[in-house]
Amino acid sequence: MKRTSLKVEEFADVYSGGTPSTNNGVFWDGGIPWITPKDLAGYEAMYIASGERDISEEGLRNSSARLLPEDTVLLTTRAPIGYVALASSPLATNQGFKNLVCKPNLAVPAFVYYQLKYSTALLESHATGSTFKELSGSRLKAIEFQLPDTATQQRIAEILSAYDDLIDNNRRRMALLEDAARQLYREWFVRLRFPGHEHTRITDGVPDGWKRKKLGDLAEITMGQSPESQYYNEVGDGLPFHQGVTDFGDRFVRNRVYCTAQNRVAEAGDILCSVRAPVGRLNITLDRIVIGRGLDSLRSKFKRQSLLFQQLRTHFFKEDLIGTGAIFASVTKKEFEGQELLDPTVKMADAFEEISRPIDEEIGLLVRQNEKLRAARDLLLPRLMNGEIVV
Repeated sequence: MKRTSLKVEEFADVYSGGTPSTNNGVFWDGGIPWITPKDLAGYEAMYIASGERDISEEGLRNSSARLLPEDTVLLTTRAPIGYVALASSPLATNQGFKNLVCKPNLAVPAFVYYQLKYSTALLESHATGSTFKELSGSRLKAIEFQLPDTATQQRIAEILSAYDDLIDNNRRRMALLEDAARQLYREWFVRLRFPGHEHTRITDGVPDGWKRKKLGDLAEITMGQSPESQYYNEVGDGLPFHQGVTDFGDRFVRNRVYCTAQNRVAEAGDILCSVRAPVGRLNITLDRIVIGRGLDSLRSKFKRQSLLFQQLRTHFFKEDLIGTGAIFASVTKKEFEGQELLDPTVKMADAFEEISRPIDEEIGLLVRQNEKLRAARDLLLPRLMNGEIVV
């Protein structure tokens, strides 16, 4: 398959972003999507439509930001380098990006998206700076890539995007399932509109038969203990290791560091809660893991893990509600065990668990499916990009 060596500036026009003055409210909240690198942190979808904030026409005119067309390739080029997404509609970015508007006769945006995802190390090698690395526009424009013809680019992009489409569909299903369980819990246990509530007396926010119980009476709690760093590795030796929220996801932890010493262990399905700043952030582990001193693990004493997760979510609606410390909030096991949760009757608890447990199991299966899809895509990506697989 013939490929042509082209500099970035030959197959795309490159534009920087900008930030309107934050002191002028007129420049903000005007309906123009404005993307920052933070918006792409942990972002897995191929396309992005909006970020945390938006700017106005006045903000656009009074800054170096510019309105970029649909299918612009957004690339972060400073701390961190290499986050990439495609604009699903016109939008702007801040100065942490260099944005590529592809020339249709030479480059397919979706192909360039995957090419850049595959080329993070190359991009970083062209960056400069001692403290914070940055890839300048001039250096980016001079980087060369081997591009096949646009028809081949399109076929490669379609193969890879098929995996991403499945991953995205699964993520949407997970979000719907997640919301269903959360809304059911809120309806029954926060708004107290549970089955039979019309005939139940409620005193001081506690329905008849319900009780406020200490967390230590509802769950087995294991406080983490960190082994010495000599036992850590990133090559998969031992069990996955977590000692803080660094690798927390939306619901499940992502395994990156491993540990050969097994001081304190959380079992698959255990709830993880951070006990050092930020106190109260929750995740679940799908695997048996080692936990360090920044975490504890919880398992329901009554086989109601789904209910316990929602109870904790409601209790820790805001991080650092409990704990002491002059600089960083932290919490002892005694303080943690003493947290009071509203616990329903056995009948009501079992009714909720019967509905929510299958939801949680389905979410776990979808997460595992996405892990396999990502692995397959990431195995194909470099081979397609370097021409090892002919399409």
